[in-house]
Amino acid sequence: MTRVCTICARGGSKGVPNKNIRILMDKPLIVHTLDQAHATNLFDAIAVSSDSDDILNCAHNWGCDYVIKRPNELATDEAPKLPAVRHCFTEVERLTDKLYDTLVDLDATSPLRTPDDIRQAVEFLEIGGAGNVISVMPSRRSPYFNMVEIGEVGSVHLSKLLAKNIYRRQDAPKSYDMNASIYVWNRESLFQDEAVINTNTRAYIMPEERSIDIDSELDFLFVEFLMKRNTRN
Repeated sequence: MTRVCTICARGGSKGVPNKNIRILMDKPLIVHTLDQAHATNLFDAIAVSSDSDDILNCAHNWGCDYVIKRPNELATDEAPKLPAVRHCFTEVERLTDKLYDTLVDLDATSPLRTPDDIRQAVEFLEIGGAGNVISVMPSRRSPYFNMVEIGEVGSVHLSKLLAKNIYRRQDAPKSYDMNASIYVWNRESLFQDEAVINTNTRAYIMPEERSIDIDSELDFLFVEFLMKRNTRN
């Protein structure tokens, strides 16, 4: 199997300014993901896509194979992720004059994953026959038990109702949060499906302690705390 790893990192972060190249444990945040991708020994090519020259220069200096300048229309706050992933992947195919079987997209803001997580998610796709795989974690709130919605007149109701009431969260059907860490596609599914989640999507389950996506200053501090703790252990 031939494989490409993409890391899509915009420069316009609002919650944590310049977070993708902010220093975390002595190196830029995005480099933790680059290091994990290299450590898997899975990829024929590793590419970073960004609208930011600072991010692209950082990725180049830290051993990325290809840096891909993202078009402005794919780098707005409203732009979905999938077109940016496709653009990066097709640019790598153009530059290498080669078609690849599998694409793995790693989020630069989820640095707590391990190389084994990446390997297992890829194996799940390539052996299990799924069209794509997304990483998830057990949800902290259940739509059947303690996740509610507020109606038009202000009334509150559970997000999902069951035929029979439940009184303990443990009795609710299992639910999961997408943790924005690992996405894996086979080539056909990448270009055929217009949504990330479809009937041929499968979930790779990760524990909460490896699933934090940095979207705020508090997230950044918590990830830094966990990395320091893991280093001591």
